[in-house]
Amino acid sequence: MSEKETLAQQAYKDVKKRILEGTIAAGDLMTERALALESGISRTPLRAAISRLEKEGVVSRLANGALVVRPVTVEQLLEIVQIRRLFEGAAAARAAERPLTAALDESRRAMRAYANGADVAFDNFWIDDDAFHLAVAEAAGLSLLPAMLTEMRSIARRCTITRTHDRFDEQAREHIAVVDAIENGDPAGARAAMETHFDSVRTRFLRWLDRH
Repeated sequence: MSEKETLAQQAYKDVKKRILEGTIAAGDLMTERALALESGISRTPLRAAISRLEKEGVVSRLANGALVVRPVTVEQLLEIVQIRRLFEGAAAARAAERPLTAALDESRRAMRAYANGADVAFDNFWIDDDAFHLAVAEAAGLSLLPAMLTEMRSIARRCTITRTHDRFDEQAREHIAVVDAIENGDPAGARAAMETHFDSVRTRFLRWLDRH
């Protein structure tokens, strides 16, 4: 990998991280010059990073050359929830036909701490939430699903609704129920637990919409 490619990769990760964490929000206008200064990287590798983000649909370039973070609609968010419900329900059922993995056991231990109801920052929970869902996909032996989940979760994370919670005890208990069913070798129970989790996620989003 050339130095330019390395710098472009660094710029891509830096800008996308700030977008995913909400530091750069949907609708915010940016310029290449400002981003280059903030990232400490020259314009050439930054342009390569921006081009990649444009292809991913994360940012758009306006007629005047300015860049804007594209919003994720509620409809897109709910579509992702429905797709993941189908895919991950099937993955949980398949994982229950195999021995419990160390990654799932570790994820369950992490979720037990959240289940006690302690407040936690969204971005901190997101890391463990990500680990749980990827662990289920990997336990199912599905090689393509982890990358698909990473992409869908990346899109969902840009929707402001996903960042409105700071208590995750309910979600943690739902995760624990999935792992317990997998450990018990109960495919139907694991699928049902995962589908229940996504039904609850959808309900939480719709509840938030009703209040706003």
